[in-house]
Amino acid sequence: MIDLHCHLLPGIDDGAPDLAVSLAMARCAASDGITVTACTPHIYPGLYDNDLAGIAAAIEQLQQRLHDEGIPLALSIGADTHLAPGLVEGIREGRVPTLNGSRYLLLEPPHHVAPPRFEESLFQLMTAGYVPVITHPERLSWIEHNYDMFASVVRAGAWMQVTAGSLTGRFGKRPQYWAERMLDERLVHILATDSHHIDRRPPLLAEGRDAAARKLGDAEAFNLVDVRPRGILADVAPDALPPLPEAAAVQPRTRFWQRRRSDA
Repeated sequence: MIDLHCHLLPGIDDGAPDLAVSLAMARCAASDGITVTACTPHIYPGLYDNDLAGIAAAIEQLQQRLHDEGIPLALSIGADTHLAPGLVEGIREGRVPTLNGSRYLLLEPPHHVAPPRFEESLFQLMTAGYVPVITHPERLSWIEHNYDMFASVVRAGAWMQVTAGSLTGRFGKRPQYWAERMLDERLVHILATDSHHIDRRPPLLAEGRDAAARKLGDAEAFNLVDVRPRGILADVAPDALPPLPEAAAVQPRTRFWQRRRSDA
């Protein structure tokens, strides 16, 4: 399995606070069956002012330490990038890393406020030749009133990444509902851990793969955690990777809070 979203680098953002935690996370990932992890610290101007050069240097140091410790985990470069003015220029000028230098870019929307002109920003990235991979949409507080927009941008060429733990309830009922719905409606391209710590947010991907397999079958679950992530790292064009499966007929869904009320 390949994890394209992990805050593994020590002391560089709100992920692993030190090397000991980074090593524990790496051991956990390897034990879970993850063979490649993209180290994707936040790039959030004014809060986390990371750049490609600094991230690459930190990855090189950590990869050497993993080798010394005998931890069989390969590291790749990336960033969990926030929308900011000049993002396309930052990529082109070598300040903002894409995933392994590919056309695919992790893009993290604000958690609590829908950004203005979000669709326009995505289209600008796609026009510039990049494929925005929107991270954990199921955990955004504003997804309920903007769900159709996410479906629309998927049809336009954006990709969606759901957190594996959302499917298993690690983030609560609400993210689980939206993660399951997005899977049901065939809007999810990849699963990732978005791990930040060994205790609170461990790098576990297999449980999400298994939850997806129960809904979509083993082949598509493998696409979610291996085939498409591997293609991203190799910069394979989106239309050369497995397409999203066709959505089956889905019965009208009850909102998760309505289900909870009826179960009470």
